[in-house]
Amino acid sequence: MPPITPDVASIIEVTGGVDTHLDTHTAAVLDPIGRVLGTQQFPATAAGYAALLAWMRGFGRLQRAGIEGTGAYGTGLARRLRDERVAVIEVDRPDRKTRRFQGKSDPIDAIQAAKTALAHERTSIPKQRDGSVEALRNLRVARRSAVDQRADAQRQIKTLIVTAPDDLRAQLRGLAVKQLISTCANLRPDRTDAATPGTAAKIALRSLARRHQQLAVEIADLDELLEPLVAAINPTLVAVNGVGADTAGQLLVTAGENHGRLTSEAAFAMLCGVAPIPASSGKTNRHRLNRGGDRQANKALYRVVLCRPRWDPRTRAYMERRTKDGLSKKEIIRCLKRYVAREIYQLITTNDLELAA
Repeated sequence: MPPITPDVASIIEVTGGVDTHLDTHTAAVLDPIGRVLGTQQFPATAAGYAALLAWMRGFGRLQRAGIEGTGAYGTGLARRLRDERVAVIEVDRPDRKTRRFQGKSDPIDAIQAAKTALAHERTSIPKQRDGSVEALRNLRVARRSAVDQRADAQRQIKTLIVTAPDDLRAQLRGLAVKQLISTCANLRPDRTDAATPGTAAKIALRSLARRHQQLAVEIADLDELLEPLVAAINPTLVAVNGVGADTAGQLLVTAGENHGRLTSEAAFAMLCGVAPIPASSGKTNRHRLNRGGDRQANKALYRVVLCRPRWDPRTRAYMERRTKDGLSKKEIIRCLKRYVAREIYQLITTNDLELAA
């Protein structure tokens, strides 16, 4: 393709596509009818983002760009393009059929991203990562890691107790978790006798128990930051029956900072994996369980539904009525998760309108 003159570039509307990686980004540009105008690789740095943008604009007026991995390697580039008033579109990776026929390379993936953005197929608006919700997500990553590691330490302690010498096992079995951790953390084994299985078990139990205690301190420290942050972002959501700071935080992170990317409450339900999938054929009209979506958000909605029957008369009445209709407990919970998703969506978007006002 010959170089495009500045006069022509000001008239032609082009679409970009980027295949992102840790160190480099490969870009492609298409004209309005999908012809490839060029491909080029750039470093994944601030200077590289500027060069990539200038290169794309050399072919015409850049209106939109499809990017793979806007929530990972493409975060910096997506932020730069938005600052430059370029519409950023998140695209899925090419499906297996496309890759089977076209092959796999960075330029091919960049071209496919541009074609997907041009056709508006399998695309979505990426999350903005420059606000308080992104800060919330970062803190929740650290907290979730600490919670998982604390649970692992607790399981490992109980596993070691099963195979410990009889006297040590008799001392520790039957203790409540809090007392067990405290007892193990206060063990005083003789380190010079570490070759003995009983002494080695005590050393290991003390190490795991102290790790458990340290992780508990980290979780409490993060909770002190998370709870006021969640309340500041959406105080109405935290006040909902069955929704605590942890649940609200997960749902806010799933929705993202720019809630306009959620076109409807049905889209939010699909994002959370609580919208049934049509599975009809011929005279059969049915739906099947949705196993997609954000599973952490699905888990958060599940926790809300489990809390509601105890405190919410409406939920108890609904469960009694649906039980008389012949639905199982699992089916009722699935229905309730869908209703809760609708309620949560309305609270999130209403909060946006209140902030705008």
